[in-house]
Amino acid sequence: MSSRAGQKRAAKVVRQQMARERRRQRTLWTSVLAVAALVIAGMIGWGVFASQRADEYHAPAGATADGSGIAVGTGPVTVDIYEDFLCPACRQFETQVGPVLDQLVADGRIRVVHHPVAYLDRASTTGYSSRASAAAGCAADGGRYGEYSSALFERQPAEGGAGLSTDELIRIGGGVGLDEDTFGTCIRDGRFRSWTEHVTDLASERGIRGTPTVFVDGQPVQNSADAIRAAIDATGR
Repeated sequence: MSSRAGQKRAAKVVRQQMARERRRQRTLWTSVLAVAALVIAGMIGWGVFASQRADEYHAPAGATADGSGIAVGTGPVTVDIYEDFLCPACRQFETQVGPVLDQLVADGRIRVVHHPVAYLDRASTTGYSSRASAAAGCAADGGRYGEYSSALFERQPAEGGAGLSTDELIRIGGGVGLDEDTFGTCIRDGRFRSWTEHVTDLASERGIRGTPTVFVDGQPVQNSADAIRAAIDATGR
């Protein structure tokens, strides 16, 4: 009897150990599945957040419906100009072709959409292209985009340095008729930095690789006054 009792006790101990092991395994797998579910949920949540964040921007007055640029004029032909305020070729384009486009806008022939991209942040120590573009957004909000962008190109700093300071950007705004307090607050608050990122992202998605790049009614054209005027005339409008 004692032998059989001992065997029963041993068997009971074994069963208890096996039961504990099964409970431990269930707890372990439950924890693993819970962690996996949290990781997956986190990845999905981050993806949604990142997607929403990419679409979050505050566009200035005068921006196009998709926020990709600032529209000037109401003519039937649209001229898109992708420009970077640190780009020397853009400064040359502004000097040589800008007055021609201004006249065509005044004549009611074209609508110009300026896309101030920030491709050349790497060419300054302060991300000047982004800072200048965001400042131009503040100028657009104050109704002085054209005057301010022209002034930025006139004062264009050399590549490789810090670029114009925040105070200098604000003083330039005051020089073209913007209220320096309101304009300065807009710049210092970074109100249109997200818009600058949006403009640059859309330009990249369109395949823009350099500046200046010009389109007339969606077709690429050379960066010369004659080529642009010929393309506008060819539309028959």
